[in-house]
Amino acid sequence: MSAPASSKPILTSRASDRVFIAGLALIGALYLFLILAMLAADASFTTPWRIWEALGSPEIRYSIKLSLISCCVTSLLSIWFAVPIGYVMSRFDFPGKTVIDAILDIPIVLPPLVVGLSLLILFQTSVGRWIEEIIPITYAIPSVILAQFSVACAFSVRTMRGTFEQISPRGEHVAMTLGCSCAKAFWLVALPEARRGMLTAATLAWARSLGEFGPILVFSGATRFKTEVLPTTVFLELSVGRLESAVAVSLLMVIAAAVVLMVVRIFGAPKSF
Repeated sequence: MSAPASSKPILTSRASDRVFIAGLALIGALYLFLILAMLAADASFTTPWRIWEALGSPEIRYSIKLSLISCCVTSLLSIWFAVPIGYVMSRFDFPGKTVIDAILDIPIVLPPLVVGLSLLILFQTSVGRWIEEIIPITYAIPSVILAQFSVACAFSVRTMRGTFEQISPRGEHVAMTLGCSCAKAFWLVALPEARRGMLTAATLAWARSLGEFGPILVFSGATRFKTEVLPTTVFLELSVGRLESAVAVSLLMVIAAAVVLMVVRIFGAPKSF
């Protein structure tokens, strides 16, 4: 059996190739420099003592607590919905699949403020008001989770669909020929193989939820000690002229996002065969 061909391009020593590669590297370096320059500017604008002082503020501590709780709940909800949706979209063909696929992408392409406005209008309908009579949602903590979930789940669905598309259905077919039902083959074969994709989808949903601002501002408001999360804290601190506190909170979000991305890179990367 012949060895599998490498997917990496073969580099040569020709001058034209070196110029081409150098051009690609220069373009990438410019964007990388922009990101590093922004982070360096934030870090130079404040001090560790200022960050620690910001952490001591009751308002910011509340927003950190609510952000952590809401992001974790949103991440779990996103996985709960993304796994079955991603599996169905990757394994089955049915009428209207293209339309449904486009609908699932709407939260990704819509402006965030439109998502928040749509949620606000939804809960002004008769059904929405009936739900509000049972559980207060608008301008309350549940609205924060719902606003985050509306956008973050779309990214989790994309991730899980790509994960299941990379997993061969042969193992499930073999399991069903040995007597397993479709559901049992899913639980025993497909789901264990998709665990890395699930971790990636969950962490991406968590990171997306952490940075969500537009839908929360419209649907939940920015009330201190009620619906304030870290992005709205930055907005509120800027609105009263406390630029250093806003930068300190921004750096906290940068650190959290970096940790999440490291988790994705280390534990969520697919195994090489």
